[in-house]
Amino acid sequence: MKITSIKAAWLQVPIPEEKASVSDFGRNVSFNTTLVLVETDEGLVGYGEAKATVGSLGNQRALVSTIEQELAPLLIGQDPRHPARLWELMYSGSRAQFALSRGRVFPILGRRGITLSGISGIDMAVWDIRGQSLSAPIHRLLGGKCHDRLPAYASGGWADERGIGEQLLGYVRQGGFRAVKMRVGVMDGDVASSVRRVRAARQALGDGMELMVDAHGTYNVTEAKRFCREVADYRLAWFEEPVSADNKRGCAEVRASTDIPIAAGESEFTRFDFRDLVELRAVDIFQPDLAICGGITEGLRIAAFAETYQLGLAPHMWGGAVMFSAGLQLCAASPSAFIVEYSLLHNPLHHELVAEPITVKDGQVIIRDRPGLGVTINEDFVKKYTVG
Repeated sequence: MKITSIKAAWLQVPIPEEKASVSDFGRNVSFNTTLVLVETDEGLVGYGEAKATVGSLGNQRALVSTIEQELAPLLIGQDPRHPARLWELMYSGSRAQFALSRGRVFPILGRRGITLSGISGIDMAVWDIRGQSLSAPIHRLLGGKCHDRLPAYASGGWADERGIGEQLLGYVRQGGFRAVKMRVGVMDGDVASSVRRVRAARQALGDGMELMVDAHGTYNVTEAKRFCREVADYRLAWFEEPVSADNKRGCAEVRASTDIPIAAGESEFTRFDFRDLVELRAVDIFQPDLAICGGITEGLRIAAFAETYQLGLAPHMWGGAVMFSAGLQLCAASPSAFIVEYSLLHNPLHHELVAEPITVKDGQVIIRDRPGLGVTINEDFVKKYTVG
């Protein structure tokens, strides 16, 4: 089997004004992603998803160009059923033969950023093809299921102190969730305001509900420590990205100051970034985004770190249905996976991009056994929302 073409499309789906959220990223007026399509000479087609930003905004043109003009030529004519080999070809470029023969990477300059996002999307697509070629779900190729289903947490929580409780309770009513996540940090103006919002959330939710918070890396170390001290009585399940991903030592300092579990990883690239988090003892929970960190191939390596060092695995799954499905495949096969992110923002990419509905019932996501990623792309949706 040979790869005959690799294409990418920037999808942009507007969000109605009344359903838009406002955070430190600004007003979320649209959902954006890059859909990757890999075609073969045997008629199998695989899909992947890549993102130019961690959030849902961002111009994807440079990412589309990177995929089609820089990465695709490296793989045309290659067998898509060997994703680990193809990953090395993309990461090390013209020096890939040395990487494969010497047993270590010889990366090109694009070791992070949109090059890795492009690798991520292509990697997902070739895993999709591999699974289809064997009539097997990807999780079976990763070692088999550790989980038939996983609890999900409702991810949202932008309302102010007066509205946050009702907003989170609304999430609970939608899918029977037993865990919810809210945003804190610089969007609140100061630490005290974030603390008041967390207090209001806990009072509304009561004692039986898990509550996570996400600062999007916007506190400095002093602010993050103060926040941890002042919310210590509110039983947080985790504190996500307390400081910038550029300040891993600072994250380790925050973790050492509190017994609130620290989660991070959505802004990290490759196993090498996650290795640094391990060595610094900076986190309790890994959150790789498979549309950014290097795809399923690299996600499997990152999960191995979590398993080895007895850390939790809870991938960042904020995006479209393709990257969500990829994250679910990894979670199914990893014993360290314990919960799944489920976005409660209005997001047609999550619900309309593929034919198979992604649903939560009684707070659980069922892991299906369809071949490959297990998704069927809605071609009409793609045509409607592709940016020309």
